[in-house]
Amino acid sequence: MKINYCNPDHVHALIDLPTTKSIEEMVQLFKGNSSHWINENRLLRGKFAWGRGYGAFSVSQSDVSRVAAYIANQETHHRKQSFQDEYQLFVKKYGLEWRDD
Repeated sequence: MKINYCNPDHVHALIDLPTTKSIEEMVQLFKGNSSHWINENRLLRGKFAWGRGYGAFSVSQSDVSRVAAYIANQETHHRKQSFQDEYQLFVKKYGLEWRDD
């Protein structure tokens, strides 16, 4: 993992995905291992569990530094625009499918 950002409602992670792993496998490992660690170390009251969904986007090698800077700036960025508002605009702008299930 190159860079990440966490807050209560979402996580950004820039990952160099090995060719031996699918996106689904990586998300399963990421969520499973991190929730196990959080619960094992009792970082929260009650049991921690991730939400069901995720978004995954590819990045060209030439854009890695730009995306890393975007992720590093998330705390400041989300003071101006909520994650939900930004994500809905992103979905609309790129014609993606939004599913709540």
